[in-house]
Amino acid sequence: MITNDLLSAGAGPALVIAPHPDDEVLGAGGTIARLVDAGREVHVVVVTRAKPPKFEDAQTEITRAEARRSHEFLGVTKTHWLDFTAAELSEQPHSDLNAALGTLVRDLGADLILAPHPGDIHMDHQLTFLSSLVASRPHQDDYPATIAAYETLSETNWNAPYLTPPFIPNVFVDISDTLERKLKAFAMFESQAKPPPHERSVESIRALATLRGATVHRHAAEGFVLVRTVV
Repeated sequence: MITNDLLSAGAGPALVIAPHPDDEVLGAGGTIARLVDAGREVHVVVVTRAKPPKFEDAQTEITRAEARRSHEFLGVTKTHWLDFTAAELSEQPHSDLNAALGTLVRDLGADLILAPHPGDIHMDHQLTFLSSLVASRPHQDDYPATIAAYETLSETNWNAPYLTPPFIPNVFVDISDTLERKLKAFAMFESQAKPPPHERSVESIRALATLRGATVHRHAAEGFVLVRTVV
């Protein structure tokens, strides 16, 4: 279904939770732009940091600088960095990530959470999704009314059909007017962008947006799986 709920529900900030820099643009860049256009405060939290010895600090700083430029271009209110070790979330206490995201959700008073899909092939994505739900549990005095999972090219599309949770979108956000901004925002991740037919290419991102849009008779869309909404 095409819906405005993700764009208009609630008065508090939207929080896009990204396991790694650029996941938020791949999965929800067009929606972020629409939220900003609608006057919504949008925050991005990047859960992990690439650290030595697997990654060089210099490369990490390049990627972070790219993320800052991309987020500024999209109009993101603030980028938050949690600095858990990338590709090693499964080796860190899960309660620490629960607590870090929970504190941020409460401090912001977030009404809308966009999180990675639990069926993504990357363990960091799976654990981030679970902690996003823990941080948003509705027994709190204040909690996010709406949670949806986004689709990340190069992670969601590599899951195992019938064995892991499939990404079957049931909410579509029309990004016909913001697709070009999404593509420009991703292109700012120069260290991460690849030539086609790699999934992390501008051409592949456009193709997916066209496909999701055609599914609901729009020129371009981003698909989400609605986890919960309280109205």
